[in-house]
Amino acid sequence: MLLEEEPATLIRHTVKNFNIFPDKEAVSRVSESLSTLQQARDLRLREAENSLKKLSRQLNTLSSQHNELTGSHSSAAHASEIARLDTQKFRTAKAASDLEMETERLASQAADLAARLQELELQGDDGAPPGAADPVDDEVLLRLKVYRSLGIELERDEKDGEWSKAVIRNDRKGDVHVVNMDKKFSRFFYANYFWQTL
Repeated sequence: MLLEEEPATLIRHTVKNFNIFPDKEAVSRVSESLSTLQQARDLRLREAENSLKKLSRQLNTLSSQHNELTGSHSSAAHASEIARLDTQKFRTAKAASDLEMETERLASQAADLAARLQELELQGDDGAPPGAADPVDDEVLLRLKVYRSLGIELERDEKDGEWSKAVIRNDRKGDVHVVNMDKKFSRFFYANYFWQTL
């Protein structure tokens, strides 16, 4: 009977009937593939970890720099400084414009005074022009010229011939003032008033 044979013989015959060599090779190939795949996964994992550590260090460095910059810089102080500088710029520009206008006015006045001085120098040592009849009239005319150059026109009273009214023109401001002169006020008072109006 079949069971009367030795077990070793039965096992040998059974093994011979099953061809397991191709299966063993397939298992071996699968095992090698799994090993190669595991090595590749480990390598990629190490590279990802190294890249993550590098990015983490960069993030820490940038965070530290950002905190330092935000700590040293105040947006409110910056806005306040910009507003102050803008105000200072506009004030400086206005002052420069005012000074330029004042310079033009003074230059014009200086040119008028220089021309008047030249006229006086040409009149001679005694201050009278050739053929002048009355030095007092020349003095009055000279004063009137100086007043007119400053923008002041004087008018005499028809009754007594005294100066009774002054018209003061300020071309720079575009103003005209009419002053009725009264004898109860001194010449010094009117001179100060004229200068303040100019």
